[in-house]
Amino acid sequence: MPLSAPHAPRPWLLAEATWQEVRSTAYQLAVLPWGATEAHNFHLPYGTDNYQAEWLAEQAAARAWQEGARLIVLPGIPFGVNSGQLEIKLCMHLNPSTQLAILRDVAAMLVRHGIEKLVIFNGHGGNDFVPMIRELSVAFPDLFVCSVDWYRALDAAEWFDEPGDHAGELETSLMMHVAPQLVRPLDEAGEGHARPWRIAAFREGWARGQRLWHRVTQDTGAGNPHKATAEKGHAYAEALVARLAAFFVTLSQTPPDELWGP
Repeated sequence: MPLSAPHAPRPWLLAEATWQEVRSTAYQLAVLPWGATEAHNFHLPYGTDNYQAEWLAEQAAARAWQEGARLIVLPGIPFGVNSGQLEIKLCMHLNPSTQLAILRDVAAMLVRHGIEKLVIFNGHGGNDFVPMIRELSVAFPDLFVCSVDWYRALDAAEWFDEPGDHAGELETSLMMHVAPQLVRPLDEAGEGHARPWRIAAFREGWARGQRLWHRVTQDTGAGNPHKATAEKGHAYAEALVARLAAFFVTLSQTPPDELWGP
């Protein structure tokens, strides 16, 4: 079988960069994609969150690099907090304490090598990095750490009829653009009906609790995917990458002591 044609060098990806490139680059920012491995209805793969987070981080970093930012995208973390999906076969779960341990080790290496900023590029709704960022700011006062939930960067209602919460129109459309070979025909997909909380406080968001996925949805989806199209995914991805790239450029080029205004 013939080998695939080599692509142009991508020095903003640590997994592809060489020692020659890394040692000669003064990086301003590190980006750590973090997803999850979990069921996504009947039509999307378990690695959906990882494919999306890594693709978006890579594309946004490429554009930021072309605009002069010197950032490095680290290899992604494929497991997230899935404590609500323990009954769904092979949904892989990391405890938040495990995530913090990983972040501590990553942060220590970045500080050791003079990188002053870290973006945790989150692609999974079950991950919540804010409490960990607070701990990291105490342990590593010379490293600015923040998180980005890419799916909050744009108003999804402007791009999709019913974006959905999990494996719905938004994620399905994006995967049709990012990794179309992994998307099963939509006539195989479930409806993605998710049972709402019975108690209003949980529905309204001012009370929070663990959603047990095996009691909420029959097909592991939360959102109807049947209006998804690759065209919607392409348009959304273009706007999203542009916004993320602009953020990477601004954060890269802003000194840590100038992140706050007068």
